[in-house]
Amino acid sequence: MKSILSKSLWLLVFVVAICCIGYPLTLWAVGQVAFPFQANGSMLNGPDGKPVGSALIAQPFTKDEYFHPRPSAASYDATASSSSALAASNYALRDRVARAIGPIAKYKLTANGSRLTVDGGPATDNRVAPDVESWFQRDMFQGAPHIVAQWADQHNSLAQAWVKADPKNAAYVDEWAKSHADLVAQFIKDNPATPKPKPDDLAVVFFKDFSAAHPGQFPSAVDHKDADGKTTTVIEPVRDGSDIQSIFFDMWRQEHPDAPLENVPGDMVTTSASGLDPHITLENAEYQLDRVAAKWAENTKREPRAVRQEIEKILRDNAAAPLGGLLGEKFVNVLEVNLELCKRYRGGNAGR
Repeated sequence: MKSILSKSLWLLVFVVAICCIGYPLTLWAVGQVAFPFQANGSMLNGPDGKPVGSALIAQPFTKDEYFHPRPSAASYDATASSSSALAASNYALRDRVARAIGPIAKYKLTANGSRLTVDGGPATDNRVAPDVESWFQRDMFQGAPHIVAQWADQHNSLAQAWVKADPKNAAYVDEWAKSHADLVAQFIKDNPATPKPKPDDLAVVFFKDFSAAHPGQFPSAVDHKDADGKTTTVIEPVRDGSDIQSIFFDMWRQEHPDAPLENVPGDMVTTSASGLDPHITLENAEYQLDRVAAKWAENTKREPRAVRQEIEKILRDNAAAPLGGLLGEKFVNVLEVNLELCKRYRGGNAGR
């Protein structure tokens, strides 16, 4: 019995030494010698030499001067990697895609290189966003059909999601409720199972009243600077901006089904399985090129065409297909390209 226990103990020690010490140390040594960059997280440094992120994890760039990554169901949080898992029949998926397309949609080029608007005339701006804003603002002059009220009535869950998306939104609805006790009382009467409604419960009632009081406007976050330069964000009615362009693009599109729009690269509006894909297709990057080049030209006070050519070269130099170009289409790493832009035009860290 003693002999069996002794052998078992020695076997345990041997296995622990091999599996828990020897094997990990061997892999660590091989990684540090042969693949030090990958073994240490594939970290990329900014122009100041400090790490700014991993080449393997997407980051939420949102400014116009940078290329934007794919949408992320995990909010680019590496600790919560996940896909959206939304079915094709789920309106939330259509809404998310429409919101992504709204601010970036463009009209198609005609045979002679010009662009046409929804009315068939020449477009002064190739972006669709200004037309979405003009369509939305018609309530200000017609008094009907109250687009915001229609949106809230048709998509209750989206209206409630707006309230819950930000504490400032909920506080705004809460303040409205205090000054509209009659509407709140009517809501409770119609919904006896909700005797103490929360702000998101009142979302549809709020938006219908807001639409009547502020036709052609939508409650949105607006930044205000005081005399000391301090910025305060408040919710107030607006008639244009990214919220209008994104939230109401789908309604505009349904009313203008024949509008000649350019196709949008699929990876620009779809999430990856992980929600953390650091790459976008070269087609996606080229779709964003006009916006990025125009902003850098504005920031650097340089000729737009020259800046565009430089950035286009950066994309080509950084584009590569999988397995050394043997498979698939070309991709670019968003963080790597944005750092290159930052080094060339800013000389400092990339502000997302």
